[in-house]
Amino acid sequence: MRNEYLRSVSLLAAGALAATVFWQSFDGAVAANTDTYKQLNLFGDVFDRVRADYVEVPDDEQLVDSAINGMLAGLDPHSSFMNAKRFQDMQVQTRGEFGGLGIEVTMENQVVKVVSPIDDTPASKAGVQAGDLIVEIDGTQVQGLSLNEAVDMMRGKVNTPITLTIVRQGKPEPFEIKLVRDVIRIKSVKFEVQDGDIGYIRISSFNEQTQEGLDAAIAAIKAQLGDKLKGYILDMRNNPGGLLDQAITVSDTFLERGEVVSTRGRNPDESQRYNSQPGDTSDGMPVVVLINGGSASASEIVAGAIQDHKRGKLIGTRTFGKGSVQTIIPLGGQGALRLTTARYYTPAGRSIQAKGIDPDFLIEQDVPEDLKGTTARPTGGEASLRGHLKNEGGGDEGGGSSAYVPEDKAKDKQLIAAMALLRGQPIDAFVTKSKAEAPAAATPSAN
Repeated sequence: MRNEYLRSVSLLAAGALAATVFWQSFDGAVAANTDTYKQLNLFGDVFDRVRADYVEVPDDEQLVDSAINGMLAGLDPHSSFMNAKRFQDMQVQTRGEFGGLGIEVTMENQVVKVVSPIDDTPASKAGVQAGDLIVEIDGTQVQGLSLNEAVDMMRGKVNTPITLTIVRQGKPEPFEIKLVRDVIRIKSVKFEVQDGDIGYIRISSFNEQTQEGLDAAIAAIKAQLGDKLKGYILDMRNNPGGLLDQAITVSDTFLERGEVVSTRGRNPDESQRYNSQPGDTSDGMPVVVLINGGSASASEIVAGAIQDHKRGKLIGTRTFGKGSVQTIIPLGGQGALRLTTARYYTPAGRSIQAKGIDPDFLIEQDVPEDLKGTTARPTGGEASLRGHLKNEGGGDEGGGSSAYVPEDKAKDKQLIAAMALLRGQPIDAFVTKSKAEAPAAATPSAN
């Protein structure tokens, strides 16, 4: 009887303890929610005071836009709010045709930084370079604007002029570049045959047309060269990225099987793996991939997959290091939220974020005297962006790399080395440093 009594007392005590813990947790959650609601009430009070007392009548929609963007800007450089118009512009851009200047940009130290100019656009033709800082747009200072506001200013009616004030490393003073807005039709894939035996494929971005363009390029190269084909050069230098699904299918084009990329969010159940389908469209031919400091996001996924599967060799300089996933969340006709929700990992489990992909053969370009100190310098990459996500693996973050590519292919050391590698010729004279192999082994087959 005594034992039953003691067991009952113990159970009651345990129940009381559990109830205490529960109510403490509940009270904690209520307190946290109360603090959050107090902060939201504070925002409402400030909003009402601004509307009532500001020296001029403010635009309510602009106030809300600025408030939301301010909140998101405190997270990382790639999270932002798009109102209905910007959301529509983004959807048009991913289809491969939009109006503007043709530059991929981000925000750094309250000014717009050029990640990469897009091939054959007003920006690339006018000489805008990766790493340039845009400090004024038509005389209006960029400092104080959000990235979306700056992008809206650079967009406009086709054939209208615009003046960008640029700060460039190596130039003592800011200078102006005058451009004319145009319809930007991004043909993301171009190709040609090099010296009668190598298929050169240039991918400048990843939009809805990329895989279709790649398939057409490979088919045309096969038809033209037949048995003469020694391999492919995949040029993704200054490719700022784009759609994840296109990066996966482009990787799959050169892979027989295996993982392409994985994403990991805050919670373990949010992890996803993306695998290639059986079959190698390129028929297992040798592949060399060209990368540099302007290669970001989707282009880093492709480079990492090919490198980890030992499917080809990477030549150039370290990539940008944008290894985060942005999810577009529509907001019921009010626009959309671009929110960073995960990190990318290569098939070997390497995080791209703030580190980038190192080439197998580091080859620096010879930069003309008048351009030294500009794109020849390290771009800083993702690691230089204020508020960037840290690499979960720790260690040294990437310091960026050169994004310079000579217009004259005869002076393009990276391209020349890639062709030599595909032909089994030595490339020691070009290599600044070999990451994966000793200098004596600098003439392997590309696959």
